[in-house]
Amino acid sequence: MELVNKNHSDVSGIGRKNKKEIGRHGNLHKIIKNWQLYILVLPALIYFIIFCYGPMYGVQIAFKDFIANKGIWGSPWVGLKHFKNFFQTYSSRRVIWNTLNLSLYSLAAGFPMPILLALMLNEVKNSRFKKIVQNITYAPHFISTVVMVGIILIFFSPTGIVNQLGKLIGIEPTMFLSKDYLFRHLYVWTGVWQGVGWGSIIYLAALSGIDPQLSEAATVDGASRFQRILHINIPGILPTIIIMLILNVGGIMSVGFEKAFLMQNSLNLKYSEIISTYVYKTGLINANYSFSAAVNLFNTVIDLILLILVNKISKSVSDVYLW
Repeated sequence: MELVNKNHSDVSGIGRKNKKEIGRHGNLHKIIKNWQLYILVLPALIYFIIFCYGPMYGVQIAFKDFIANKGIWGSPWVGLKHFKNFFQTYSSRRVIWNTLNLSLYSLAAGFPMPILLALMLNEVKNSRFKKIVQNITYAPHFISTVVMVGIILIFFSPTGIVNQLGKLIGIEPTMFLSKDYLFRHLYVWTGVWQGVGWGSIIYLAALSGIDPQLSEAATVDGASRFQRILHINIPGILPTIIIMLILNVGGIMSVGFEKAFLMQNSLNLKYSEIISTYVYKTGLINANYSFSAAVNLFNTVIDLILLILVNKISKSVSDVYLW
């Protein structure tokens, strides 16, 4: 009996080994067969290795006292010293709160807008009018951040068009960018205006994939336009909405540096100082490289945790998730 079991286990082991070898040879055969496709992927792979994964060795300066003449490897280890110093400073609470506040505000205001625009454009039957609206809404996306902030500064200056229009209805001119509490609203809603058209493209593509026979059948059954949108279009693009939401939440701490920095001044610093601008000032201006690297690493880890958490929640409540 023992001999039979031993022989059976030996045969099973050999079988598993043979399956692994067959699997390896099969994968190798697929790569050789489709080598042209892998050549096409190769430039993107090299790009990520050189510019994304290669520089990751420099993350270690967050745990060191970086000394330029000793280099990264020669600088002494200090452990979590810079992380502790960051959390002990008064500025840490303010920049974290400002970053979260601005990110959540941007997400709440900016995420639904492309969906609404895509749903409305999908209902437009006049193709000429639809193309005009699409071109008008897409155009702001191609305005650079520097030009965009220049437009904001001109439009919202005391002599700008916004204040001039306000005068017509009896409103006194306002220095918008000198009012710290207005910074968030200007930042978020100008961002919504700039990105709503471009963001709607992916939802329009998802809407085009919905079977038109479903809408026709609903119309025959007496469903109104709103009911068709609510029960056919929205469920049809729901997987796309969930994926985009996961990706947006995963980058919730990564507020754009350029726009916040260019709109920033000494009068609105209370609300405009976010993690990215704080890292720039402490790292490049004050040459405190290790401290700024620690702050930025903390920011990235929070984003990673949020991405994993939201993806796990989505996986548990629905069939749509990233991995």
